[in-house]
Amino acid sequence: MRFFLRLAYNGARFHGWQIQPHDTSVQETIEKALVTIFRRPTPIVGAGRTDTGVNASTMYAHFDSDIDPTVDSERFLRSLNSILGNDIAIYDIFRVRDDAHARFDATSRTYRYFVHDFKSPFLDSFSWFARTPLDFKLMNEAASMLLNVEDFTSFAKLHSDAKTNICDVTVARWVEMEESGRYYFEIKADRFLRNMVRAVVGTLVDVGRHKIDLEGFNKVIEGRDRCMAGTSMPAHPLFLWDVTYDDNIRL
Repeated sequence: MRFFLRLAYNGARFHGWQIQPHDTSVQETIEKALVTIFRRPTPIVGAGRTDTGVNASTMYAHFDSDIDPTVDSERFLRSLNSILGNDIAIYDIFRVRDDAHARFDATSRTYRYFVHDFKSPFLDSFSWFARTPLDFKLMNEAASMLLNVEDFTSFAKLHSDAKTNICDVTVARWVEMEESGRYYFEIKADRFLRNMVRAVVGTLVDVGRHKIDLEGFNKVIEGRDRCMAGTSMPAHPLFLWDVTYDDNIRL
């Protein structure tokens, strides 16, 4: 039987989602907790591979088990959350088709990158402090250009193992939040490359600082050269915000 977990995590103390030889990952932490519950190794597969320090408000992962934890899902979730501690929260578990895959069956993923333009002792853990004014109107104009891009090589991590840098971006926008001085960049696509969102945001910040104009931003895109794009922004304000699936994966 195959099951999906819906979860969230604070990425600050983790070396990303994927298991690492000498560092603590979200995947490894959950797998160790499942061993405690099932008394056997229980590998999990996540919907994505967030980098070191990146957070997730919504992540999905699947695992196989001949024991059905949904018979008493409340007890299972309570036990699992108790083992995991404060940095990871498991919100739901449900059975899916035996061939359902948390990564390959995801139809879209949405990321948000949070920014604030005023000093605050409370926001810095999950938001980037823009110390100089940003032209968000111009940044939004540049962001809209991403909707017509197929090849995101300019924003891809160098020497990655990705077989293709083609992504279908359907949302790319800066949103002003209700609290004055707070914003987030939202981007939605069928898939993302390693470090892509942070590189996109870094280049848009260059637009917002008037270091490059819209023509310059377009040249970055068309150049297909990571060295032409902006700096990779810090990881802590970045959230995997949502992952979507077709309804037919559930049983």
